[in-house]
Amino acid sequence: MTLLALIRHAPTAWNEAERLQGRRDPPLAANAACGWQLPADLDGFEWMSSPLRRARDTAAILGIPGPIIEPRLTEMDWGEWEGTTLTELRASLGAEMVQSEAKGLNFRPPGGETPREVQARLALLLREIAVAGRPTGAITHKGVIRAVLALATGWDMCGKPPYRLSWSAAHQFRLDAAGQPAIERLNLSLERR
Repeated sequence: MTLLALIRHAPTAWNEAERLQGRRDPPLAANAACGWQLPADLDGFEWMSSPLRRARDTAAILGIPGPIIEPRLTEMDWGEWEGTTLTELRASLGAEMVQSEAKGLNFRPPGGETPREVQARLALLLREIAVAGRPTGAITHKGVIRAVLALATGWDMCGKPPYRLSWSAAHQFRLDAAGQPAIERLNLSLERR
């Protein structure tokens, strides 16, 4: 069993406006994560980061020196919908958006990727981490963490997730020898006490 900790990047102005970021890379919001620190539970972990600036900047804020930049940790591609909000899409697309969202793991924004494709690109990475056998942390994105949660729980991404995740927290998973995740511990706070 190998431990994997996932942390979503600190908020950007787009997060605050509820805009879909995907592969776009706005900077962190002013004072983002200023009260964050890594919990002691993650001491001794090796660290990776998505190549997107918001993840790399969060790693720096958390005092993680030189994380390995891992492209497979990049956020889900939202294609033509990047920069819009779900509220705007639901208002403009109506029933079409309802049908799209009901596809769960197979939901594909125009020109983007599905959560199932995110899981596929993560599968080899999870296996590599499991084979290495070293506790590993990653600064990544909401879509990536939700994809791993779905792998760990069997959630098909239809309806609400089986657990409520805090986005100012680390989420720990156990990887078996094949890289299959299981929940270890969710919502380890990053807030300073």
